[in-house]
Amino acid sequence: MALKTLTVSAGTPVVDNQNSLTAGARGPVLLQDVHLVEKLAHQNRERIPERVVHAKGWGAYGTLTITEDISQYTKTACLQKGAKTEMLARFSTVAGELGAADNERDVRGFALKFYSSEGNWDLVGNNTPVFFIRDPLKFPDFIRTQKRHPKSNLRSGTAMWDFWSLSPESLHQVTILMSDRGCPTTPMNMNGYGSHTFSLINTQSKRVWVKFHFKTQQGHAHYTNVEAAEVIGRTREGYQESLFGTIEDGNFPKWDMKIQIMTEKQAQRTSFNPFDLTKVWPHGEFPLINVGVLELNRNPENYFAEIEQAAFSPSNIVPGVGFSPDKMLQARVFAYADAHRYRLGTHYEALPVNAPRCPVHHYHKDGSMRFFEPKHGNIDAYYEPNSFDGPVEAPQYAEPPLPIDGDAARYNHRDGNEDYTQTGDLFRLMNSDQQQRLFNNIAESMAGVPIEIIERQLAHFDQADAAYGAGVRRVLGL
Repeated sequence: MALKTLTVSAGTPVVDNQNSLTAGARGPVLLQDVHLVEKLAHQNRERIPERVVHAKGWGAYGTLTITEDISQYTKTACLQKGAKTEMLARFSTVAGELGAADNERDVRGFALKFYSSEGNWDLVGNNTPVFFIRDPLKFPDFIRTQKRHPKSNLRSGTAMWDFWSLSPESLHQVTILMSDRGCPTTPMNMNGYGSHTFSLINTQSKRVWVKFHFKTQQGHAHYTNVEAAEVIGRTREGYQESLFGTIEDGNFPKWDMKIQIMTEKQAQRTSFNPFDLTKVWPHGEFPLINVGVLELNRNPENYFAEIEQAAFSPSNIVPGVGFSPDKMLQARVFAYADAHRYRLGTHYEALPVNAPRCPVHHYHKDGSMRFFEPKHGNIDAYYEPNSFDGPVEAPQYAEPPLPIDGDAARYNHRDGNEDYTQTGDLFRLMNSDQQQRLFNNIAESMAGVPIEIIERQLAHFDQADAAYGAGVRRVLGL
């Protein structure tokens, strides 16, 4: 078989890939060495901005297979019994940069992209059912506490605990983070959650509220801080190695997809705000309903093209799935897509990994890296409305209105919040060994934190459960 000829990006052959072109035996190098200039210039531009959060990630392709009938709740094609939809998953840490170690204690991102026949549906959540804050105004400040101090360029335990102690709504998520589940051994050994409250809409345009759950079939497995440090001492790529290797070996990980359903009437009677991201829906009141199985069965061929350039956004929904009054969700609908436009470019959704597998018709024009044909089929139809058979709006897909007019005060986060009951319930579900590891992890993370901040945080633990605060004090020696 004849070998392929090396070329420059314009397609012309490369004569010499070992020696740069010079004016004589001793130089200097000539600017007309187009191949040399192209290689150096391209290398200078090989890196794109990393994600502000969730920078370090690992991903794979798979399928979502629906095994149960939930058509009474949703008309979404990919959620009908028997449907099998190709998908992409990306797992990630929140705080770490691209070079961070995989096995650090952190919340894990759990992002799913379903290539539906009705368009891409992105379910962008975490491995926890709640989050640190309920209002998006606090998100930039919270993330700054997870990143590096502007002077020392080191992570700051003081910043973290100062923010958390001044934000009681964070207690639920902090407790999960500092528990065993804050350090899963691999991506396969953790659950995934849509976290937010979403809508499901059926063929009669009836809405119910929904929470999405993905329960690992591999079982939960966790490291202690000491065990995680030992792993990081051997490899900083523990998650990438485990996910990639498991799939390469043909051991395809699976998760059971389940949902919780709440009617609009039930939402008006709950003792908590059902759209508050710091709260869970009690399973006894809103039991899990089986839906199907998610399986990961194919590694990407090119990590950068298919995982680093993968763009997930909660704004990507399909008919039969909708939003909710969740303030954090509403902000993420804007922020995620905007981040991708900045990081990847105007036409990020035309990249192969992000491109829908269904017909796409829009009037977006020009912009950086416009590398595809018009998405409307007629060059004269470059605006709307038009008389040239261009694509038109489809009012039949409109969602029913959100029923929140009479509940504005109830869904106002300024009033009526209670941040301790669910945390206390979670604490009491732990056995004594799990509680002791929780105390130890918290105490370890408080090293160097000013005592007044520690005392403020201990008061929150006390309100969740007196034994919670006492246990942390005991380890701290207070």
